[in-house]
Amino acid sequence: MAHPAFIIKQAKNGQFYFNLTAKNGQIIASSEMYSSKSACENGIRSVKENAPAADTDDQSEAA
Repeated sequence: MAHPAFIIKQAKNGQFYFNLTAKNGQIIASSEMYSSKSACENGIRSVKENAPAADTDDQSEAA
């Protein structure tokens, strides 16, 4: 399998989720659980469309 890639998986409870892998094959993001495969595929489309324009909001420091 070529990387980076979105990998769709099915959990034991029947729900679907995806992992996003980096060039080296390591998982760099995991999705929420979706009730259907088509909803999972919509989640992947959303990440592809929205992530390139996403800003970084660093909330790790104390106020």
